[in-house]
Amino acid sequence: MKIYSWNVNGIRAVVKKETFQSFMAEHQPDILCLQETKAEQGQAIIDLEGYVEYWNSSQAKKGYSGTAIFTKTTPIAVINDIPKEIAEANGLISDGYGDANREGRVIAAEYDGFYVVTAYTPNAKDGLARIDLRQKWDAAMIAYCAELQAKKPVVYCGDMNVAHTEDDLANPKPNRGKKGFSDEERGGFDNWLAAGFVDTFRMFKQGNGFYTWWSHFANARARNVGWRIDYFLVSEPIKDTVKSAEIHPTVMGSDHCPISIDIGL
Repeated sequence: MKIYSWNVNGIRAVVKKETFQSFMAEHQPDILCLQETKAEQGQAIIDLEGYVEYWNSSQAKKGYSGTAIFTKTTPIAVINDIPKEIAEANGLISDGYGDANREGRVIAAEYDGFYVVTAYTPNAKDGLARIDLRQKWDAAMIAYCAELQAKKPVVYCGDMNVAHTEDDLANPKPNRGKKGFSDEERGGFDNWLAAGFVDTFRMFKQGNGFYTWWSHFANARARNVGWRIDYFLVSEPIKDTVKSAEIHPTVMGSDHCPISIDIGL
């Protein structure tokens, strides 16, 4: 089974450019998880034969954030957002920027033997202005996925807005302590691993130079001056079913590129 994840940074734009259609035709994922769709279902003309679509669009602000799942197999159930009781138990409430749990950031799809969860993690903002919210988000998401994991294995994917180690960004020294590479955010990623999840890409490739996001400035993408902030994590008991984990930097249309795993589920 091929599962893909892609922060499209606006689904309407990548559809208009036809990069989305060409990507789907070439890669033909069994399940595709999207982040930062910035749209509601129907606002982009997408006609994908053989797929069913599930969207979670922002209730707080139109044209902002948002996630979607396109899948060839109809799930048993689909749940949007972090369940209220888990969000509240971890202190995840609205801050000065808004309510992150009303921004269409999470979709969980249940299949026969596993869950697929995709999320668009809130940015900590310049000066770590939103780091308190970000830490509560990480705690709530881990608690949610751990609860699901107690029932069935979990495949978790999305834009996690953090480079975990120095190998996950081209310029670690000047970015240490800043958004996306703060001790707090990196510690949040450590907590995913402690909760029984595995970073699938690092099962197959080590070292730097593997990035999923590039700034629009200074020709960063062409020079591969980027960050690996998009991930596939899987429950430890199913890690050996992961046949490959890939980054697809040649797929254009967004400041992020797609990532994928091939998994025997």
